[in-house]
Amino acid sequence: MLFLAAILLSVNFLTSHPITGQANMSVLVQNLTTGEVIDSYRPDHVVPPASVMKLLTTGAALEILGPGYRFPTLIEYNGEIENGVLRGNLYVRGCCDPSLGWKGQTGFLNRWVTAVKKAGIHKIEGAVVADMTMLDGDAQNPAWLCEDAGNYYAPGIFALNYYGNTMNIVLKSGEPGSLATIVSTEPQVEDICFINRVRCGNITYDGAFVSGLPYSRERYLTGAVPSNLGTFGVKGDLPNPGLLLARHFTARLREAGVTIKRDATYEADYNPLAPARQVLYTHYSEPLSEIIKETNVNSNNLYAESLFRYLGTRYTLPGTIHNSQDLLRDYWRRRGVMIQNAIIKDGCGLAPQDAVSAKTFVQVLSIMSRSKNKEAWEASLPISGQTGTLKTLCPDTPLEGRIHAKSGTIAGTKNFAGYIDMPNGDTWVFAILINSAPGKARNIQTVIQQYLLDVCRENQ
Repeated sequence: MLFLAAILLSVNFLTSHPITGQANMSVLVQNLTTGEVIDSYRPDHVVPPASVMKLLTTGAALEILGPGYRFPTLIEYNGEIENGVLRGNLYVRGCCDPSLGWKGQTGFLNRWVTAVKKAGIHKIEGAVVADMTMLDGDAQNPAWLCEDAGNYYAPGIFALNYYGNTMNIVLKSGEPGSLATIVSTEPQVEDICFINRVRCGNITYDGAFVSGLPYSRERYLTGAVPSNLGTFGVKGDLPNPGLLLARHFTARLREAGVTIKRDATYEADYNPLAPARQVLYTHYSEPLSEIIKETNVNSNNLYAESLFRYLGTRYTLPGTIHNSQDLLRDYWRRRGVMIQNAIIKDGCGLAPQDAVSAKTFVQVLSIMSRSKNKEAWEASLPISGQTGTLKTLCPDTPLEGRIHAKSGTIAGTKNFAGYIDMPNGDTWVFAILINSAPGKARNIQTVIQQYLLDVCRENQ
C-alpha cells in the first residue's frame, strides 16, 4: 500500500503541476535490478524526444561498429606518378568522420603533406579534389525547420566534414539603428557572400541569426545586437566544408614546395562506374567511444547526424537519409525494442516530427546496460550536477553524481533518459519526456528535478 501511494504521489506531482499538468508527457521509471516498475505515465505514448534521440543513434552505432571503430579518410590519386609528377588528381575521400579539424585542430594536414612527399610527388598536374560522394546530396535534412538551416547547431552533413562544419562570423556593432559591420570569418571562406541585415539596437542580448543552404555561397544575417558593443562573434555553418578542406590541403602542399596546377574542387555525385584509384594514405579518427562521448555529453548534432548518415551507408551507396531512418528502426526492432509507433526523421532530435515513447528509451537503455560495450556506453553519458548538459540537474542534492543520462531541450520541452544509481546498490532506468509545457525549459527542469528527488526518496 505504501508503494502504491508513492506512485500516485509522484504521478500527481507531474500531472497537477501548473507547468507540466497540461503538457504532452510520457514517463517510465523502472528498477533495472529487479525489473519492478517504479512509476509510469502513458509510457507507450510517443512525443518529440529532442536530443534524447541521440541515444538511439549512439547506441546503434556503438553496437554495430564497436567502441574501437575509427572513421577513415582516404588520400587517393588517379593517373600515374612519373618522375615526381602526378599526372592526375589527388583526392580526399570522406567517410563521414565528424571530427576532422574539430575546434580548429588542423595538424593532421601536415601528416597528409608528409605522406604526399614520401610518395615522391612534387608536382600535381590536376587538383586536390574533395570526394563527398559517400552520401547523397541531401546535406540538410528536409525534416529540419527552415529557420534552423545555416545555424551552427544545424549544419549540413557531408561525407567530408571539417572544422565542425562551423564558422565564426566576427561582427562589430555601432550606433543604435546602424547595421553591424562584418569584420572577418574564422576560418576564412573564399567566395562567400553575406547579405547583412543585423541592426544595432538598445538591447542587452545577442539576437543575430545566420541562415543559408548547403553548397550555397550566400549567407543571410538577420536580427539585432547591442549597440556600441565592439567586436563579437556569431556562429553559422560552413556552406561546403569539403571544399574548404581541399583548399587548406592545397595551401599546405604548396607551402611545402609541391606545385599544383589547378585550384581545389569537389565531387558530390556518386558514380559507381568511376575508375579505381590508388590509396596513398589513410587517416583515422579517434575511437568511436570518444566520438559518442562528445555526441552525448555535449549534445553535438553534427556528430550525431554524421553517425546517423554513416549507418545508412550499410544499406547502399550513396547513403540516404531514408536508409538511415530504416536502419535505425530495423536495428532496434530486431533487438526487441518497441519501435513500431516511433517516428524517426533524423539522428540528433532536431526534427520536430521525431516522436518516441518513454518505454522505447527505457528498453534501449536496458539493452545497453547488458551490452559488452556497457563501459563505453555509460562513459558517454553526462553526470548529474557535474558534466555536460546534466551539469545543472540536481547539483547539491542527494542525486548529484548518481544520474547518468541524456537530456533534450527545445522551446517548451525538457526531456531526460538514463540511469540512476540508488544508495542500496540498485540501478534504475528512466525516461521523462515533457513537451509543449508553458514556460522556459529551465522551469520544466526544476519540476523534473523535484519529481526525481521525490520518487527516489519515497521508493528507496
